[in-house]
Amino acid sequence: MASGDLFDSPTNSLATPKVNLLTMFRLGLFQMGLSMMSILTLGVLNRVMIQEIAIPATLVGVVLAIQLFVSPSRVWFGQISDAKPLFGYHRTAYVWVGAAIFAVASFLAVQVLWQLDAVVVSGWVWTTQTIGWISLLALVFALYGLAICASSTAFAALLVDISEENNRSKVVGIVWSMLMVGIIIGAIISASLLKQSTPETLQASINKLFIVVPAIVFGLAMVATLGVEKKYSQYTTRSTVTNREDSISLGKAWQILTASPQTGVFFTFLVVMTLGLFMQDPILEPYAGQVFRMPLAESTKLNVFYGIGVLIAYGIAGFFIVPRLGKQKTARFGCMLVALCAVLLGISGFSANPALLKLALLLFGLATGILTTAAVTLMLDLTAAETAGTFIGAWGLAQSIARGTAVAAGGAILDVSRKFLPNLVLAYGLVFALEAAILLLAISFLNRVNVREFQTNAKQAIASILESELD
Repeated sequence: MASGDLFDSPTNSLATPKVNLLTMFRLGLFQMGLSMMSILTLGVLNRVMIQEIAIPATLVGVVLAIQLFVSPSRVWFGQISDAKPLFGYHRTAYVWVGAAIFAVASFLAVQVLWQLDAVVVSGWVWTTQTIGWISLLALVFALYGLAICASSTAFAALLVDISEENNRSKVVGIVWSMLMVGIIIGAIISASLLKQSTPETLQASINKLFIVVPAIVFGLAMVATLGVEKKYSQYTTRSTVTNREDSISLGKAWQILTASPQTGVFFTFLVVMTLGLFMQDPILEPYAGQVFRMPLAESTKLNVFYGIGVLIAYGIAGFFIVPRLGKQKTARFGCMLVALCAVLLGISGFSANPALLKLALLLFGLATGILTTAAVTLMLDLTAAETAGTFIGAWGLAQSIARGTAVAAGGAILDVSRKFLPNLVLAYGLVFALEAAILLLAISFLNRVNVREFQTNAKQAIASILESELD
């Protein structure tokens, strides 16, 4: 491999340098940080709320999902980053400000949770105090979600700005593989800080965890994006409206976004696919604790097995499978694999063998990595340069709404099935079975996606809007 692939080439005043491998890994540090934060919210807090504080799983799912239900803001944040530079940058400053806010908000959420714990003494009861604290917790999660929307939308738009169609699957493979590294590192850090905790020291251990990890994540966001936009972004050279940014208002960006029927088709695919991928998120750690009798620190480490599987799959899919098989065929194959592995997760409960659960999670991670690489690469192709942030916001909206629905639905389905099914294994198994069915449904929408039709319609819409401005 030539050294130029690894290190930055000299800046050419006439051409933007091509993003190199080392920079791809550096960008991945931001995704690594996001996944570390997800371990704290969906891995640690949900188990504490369901099992330690005994808050109903449905309510926990709804509260955790609020951070995802604020995702309509992604379209607005994306359009703002297209049209309104912050501190001279279209993307970088939005990433940094968002990261600072969600780091602080995560710590505040834990402090509110302890106040809620203090009023829940002998089981959950709806009182003025519990309603007040759960409402405040929901508000903090909404702030956390808005900050995630701002930073992650700008970051994904930056990936569009610095990549090209022929290297996009590699960028996605590397950057998203770092997301899985974050899951592994976050799980290890969380497990190590919680390992020696007792019921008396649990609060102090979790407080420390929510100080250390968010501080690390903010630092990673800074390092990941420092100087990248200035050197590698092709936003100004690709866009036909660079010098007329005010002409692409939110309303006009929405016209471009909705110009092609393919937007709705792909949006629907993303919603259905994401529902199938994440319905197990709020129930996995409780599943390990209640069915497999695993302690808190041990169930948190389950994310390591899932993360290793996804990490391996990202590298293989980004560099070998997607370039050879194609984005849509790989995504179709990934949907079928994830559905099969979801069924395996449910079946593993009948054995109550932690080793089988870990193997099922490893395979689930491999399948998820293949599907995610193909879907994200396809998502970046379905993006117009002039309104990259708006399109990324829309795709992020689809994923966030679906993930929020999945988190809430996972908890609700578990609560209902526990009442009507004879044992916990069947109750949890129903969630995994529904996941598999939803992923098979996603394939029908994927088969209708046409990238060329989308790109043609988007170009025509942009040209029409610019012509109307000239008139």
